Amino acid sequence: MSERMTIHLDGRSIYDIVLETSFGNLGREAAHFVSGRKVCIVTDSNVAELYLNEVGNILASCCSRVVNFVFPAGEEYKNLDTVQKLYETLILEKFDRKDVLVALGGGVVGDLCGFAAATYLRGVSFLQIPTTLLSQVDSSIGGKTGVDFLAYKNMVGAFHMPKMVYSNMAVLQTLSEEQFSSGMGEVIKHGLIQNGDYYRWLEDCSGEIMERRLQTCEEMILSSDLIKQRVVEEDPKEQGVRALLNFGHTLGHAIEKEKQFAMLHGHCVGLGCLAAAYISHLRGNIPLEEVERLSRVLSRFGLPVTVSGLTPEQILQATKNDKKMDAGTVKFVLLERIGDAYVDRTVSEEEMRQGLSYILR
Repeated sequence: MSERMTIHLDGRSIYDIVLETSFGNLGREAAHFVSGRKVCIVTDSNVAELYLNEVGNILASCCSRVVNFVFPAGEEYKNLDTVQKLYETLILEKFDRKDVLVALGGGVVGDLCGFAAATYLRGVSFLQIPTTLLSQVDSSIGGKTGVDFLAYKNMVGAFHMPKMVYSNMAVLQTLSEEQFSSGMGEVIKHGLIQNGDYYRWLEDCSGEIMERRLQTCEEMILSSDLIKQRVVEEDPKEQGVRALLNFGHTLGHAIEKEKQFAMLHGHCVGLGCLAAAYISHLRGNIPLEEVERLSRVLSRFGLPVTVSGLTPEQILQATKNDKKMDAGTVKFVLLERIGDAYVDRTVSEEEMRQGLSYILR
């Protein structure tokens, strides 16, 4: 299977999202952007062992030279220290404004590489080659880049669109169960906020998805990418509807931070979605049965539905340092119904405590 969709902004074609089942067409797709240019492949130590040689050889056939920058795997390395080392590599290798960075990896790699591309020489081109489910359905699409600053997630960043996103869906077979389920946190979120039928399809096809049957996973990734495509095209700089993609993230990011990033991002998002769904129930928007159903759906995909070792006050304090604050008010995303979300600026700390009570053990 080969699929292609295009991100348009202001009526202009900005970049393509290419869905493939191998790296076989990568050279042809990338040649438009890297021919005659130097390329720096940015990846982490885990992905490097799996795909760096294959991708490096493909890109070497269509560019002037390939340089590799490999940093240790883990959220704790998504910081300015790593970016500084990447800058130094680019300077020493004499990369200029027409050369290209390539993000080969998951969300950490894509965010860090994109931020470096946005800021090196005031902006150079980059390509996304996402290798996790989470990055294929979420972080590689839309041009949000950034790094963590001290203990604050994605606090330093920039909007910088890639020239292309090339997703080889066969890489899902090499993901650990934890990494695959982490991606499902963002997938389920897409259904909850934009498409109730898609959410119910995920529930019905959970067995095939967890078995990673390629045809079903292709359909899932395509559906999620189409949801994110529509949102990004309508609101590229997160001034309006794009904020809906933050469903589950206010409390989820706070949990992630207070757990010192020991929990995977998608797992924390799933917990945040469940707490936000419970608040939506308390508001009278959705019945308790839908909250309980979401808990079962999350569990079916290997996502946690409770978290221990934290207090409500710890998590609430962490939300106050979230980049989604607006004039001191939390922009909280709630559900009007399954498949229909909205931004609410009136969610109180007491409501958040009640939401947290549903997931804290």
